[in-house]
Amino acid sequence: MKYGINYTIRYQDVDETKHLRWVALEEYLLEVAGTVADDLGFGIARLHPMGLTWILTHMSIEMTEMPRPNDHIYVETWIEQNAHMLSTRNFRIYIVESQKSKVESRRLIGRCKSVWAILDLEKREIANIFDHEMFDGCIDGEVMTMARSSRMAALPEDAHEQPYTIRYSDLDYNRHCNSCKYLQALLDAYRPEGNTTRPMRLDIHYAREVHEGMLTTIRYAQDGDVTRYQMLTEDGLTSCFAFLRSIDSLES
Repeated sequence: MKYGINYTIRYQDVDETKHLRWVALEEYLLEVAGTVADDLGFGIARLHPMGLTWILTHMSIEMTEMPRPNDHIYVETWIEQNAHMLSTRNFRIYIVESQKSKVESRRLIGRCKSVWAILDLEKREIANIFDHEMFDGCIDGEVMTMARSSRMAALPEDAHEQPYTIRYSDLDYNRHCNSCKYLQALLDAYRPEGNTTRPMRLDIHYAREVHEGMLTTIRYAQDGDVTRYQMLTEDGLTSCFAFLRSIDSLES
């Protein structure tokens, strides 16, 4: 089954070019995922009393254009599969071009493939509970074909670096850095020109939790139209990788 939510782009969610920021887009997508999961009975409201929570492990987003203030968008979502302790949730993002008739006119401007896991909050380990009755009948099954993300290799030590300390405002209800705050820190360290005004693809892999007070290092490197990012803990372990690059169209 597929579900969708309408949004009107708010002024506080756009950047200096008057286009939707990547962080705000990710926030919209996560809100849609959470709202639908709660409505279907396997969201945070159900999981938290069980000592469990959803965590995002990977997200790939392609956008041919970024919406502008007061644009109306429709975000469609569905679960492709729950397998191997991971859940694949897909999204399509549309501009709503006409709301005058009973049938909306929508134009596809983006899509996203995301991978999720369920975390045991006490053990801080991945839990496999997809055989639980709460997940019965939740799979739509449509496979969304997207080009595989680039290989997430470590950046060289001579890459640009910037320290970043995890703050109180970065935390979420799972007691670790919120998924969107990783991306915000990376783009605050360096954002390539035109990243919201031309077709782009973002890949971000979340590898390790970081918590309040942790000092991390953000590395970044620009290679042509590809920007690579890596966040490292004080111990030199990778917390997340990300790629931001130009595309011509939605890639298959």
